[in-house]
Amino acid sequence: MKILVIGGGGREHAIIKKLKESPKCGEIFALPGNGGIASDAVCVDIGAKEIDRIVDFAVKNGIELAVVAPDDPLVLGCVDELEKAGIPCFGPNKAAAVIEGSKVFSKNLMKKYGIPTAQYEVFSDMDAALSYLDTAPIPTVVKADGLALGKGVIIAETREQAKDAVRSMMQEKIFGESGSQIVIEEFLEGPEVSVLSFTDGRFICPMVSSMDHKRAHDGDTGLNTGGMGTIAPNPYYTDAIAKECMKTIFLPTINAMRDEGREFRGCLYFGLMLTKNGPKVIEYNCRFGDPETQVVLPLLKSDLVDIMLATRNGTLADTEVQFSDGAACCVIMASNGYPQSYEKGFEITQTAPLPEGAQLFYAGAKKDGEHLLTSGGRVLGATAAAKDLHSAVLMAYNTIGCVHFDNAYYRKDIGKRALDAIIKE
Repeated sequence: MKILVIGGGGREHAIIKKLKESPKCGEIFALPGNGGIASDAVCVDIGAKEIDRIVDFAVKNGIELAVVAPDDPLVLGCVDELEKAGIPCFGPNKAAAVIEGSKVFSKNLMKKYGIPTAQYEVFSDMDAALSYLDTAPIPTVVKADGLALGKGVIIAETREQAKDAVRSMMQEKIFGESGSQIVIEEFLEGPEVSVLSFTDGRFICPMVSSMDHKRAHDGDTGLNTGGMGTIAPNPYYTDAIAKECMKTIFLPTINAMRDEGREFRGCLYFGLMLTKNGPKVIEYNCRFGDPETQVVLPLLKSDLVDIMLATRNGTLADTEVQFSDGAACCVIMASNGYPQSYEKGFEITQTAPLPEGAQLFYAGAKKDGEHLLTSGGRVLGATAAAKDLHSAVLMAYNTIGCVHFDNAYYRKDIGKRALDAIIKE
């Protein structure tokens, strides 16, 4: 079958590589894709938010499955328009994608249905928010309501930092209209866990848990980024915690969305904090996470095409979804200076064959004739799947040694916290 994947990052490359393993996968297109993805799919220069052009392309090219991967087109209703044109889709419709598109909506949903999360207040008036911060517990978390490229969350250690965050969002509009409303919420402590899940709106199938590394530098220091690496599974996420999450978070969430007339079909991402008072939701995403996808999908043994069709058709409960017992690690090779200013245009070369079980997922890369050049902050993810986490981490770093571009930067401690946790057990 002809498949279309919308998006152009490392997440989309991981999705494409896994889809290609299915015997059902025929020609595969990426809109817009990138220079690295071009070795696995036909890349077409149509942006992920150009919904009319996407629909037109899908219809003219006889697409039989469209995978809408990024948050923006989902929140804008890309799935609705594609389905209206007769194109089967993997991903939630606009009504369901609001679970990520509005933090105010998702917090109110959790409050209404008793889903454990941080205590919070919502503000649309800046002066009221500033006044609240005079007595609010510190540290605190300030969140822009809408999408903000993953940067709309500020953890404030002092009252002045919190007030500066409010002013920057509501007065200076650093996130545009996404900051017109804000959420100020309780600061939670504990290990963080990402759990991606397949759901058809009634049945939910959690994938392997993972651990993201958001900070730019070793030791979890430096600025927050889109993610400098991931490992799976997350050792803090035990079988007992998984059962508790299914009972108190996962099923209640999909049932709540259905009760609200917003049945969610696709990939629902749960960002969790394992607090001393039990697991709580930090955030929902309406799609695969990046770079979590790069470690979760390599561990998937079942046919991704079958699973994606089942989420749309309501047959997920009857579809095989199996993951290997191994582990995976992804180390992001970035441009030095990311997430702030950095140079682009350096040639990317593979200097040695990749170890068996290793893959490169490209994000910030573009074609220049026969050459592949850096074109973004996060350039690629060196990913390895192995029998255990120690082996996967070792192999991922060996994979880094097989690739070269000037101005490259990567963290040297991806997976260390997880390995330390395993040793403590």
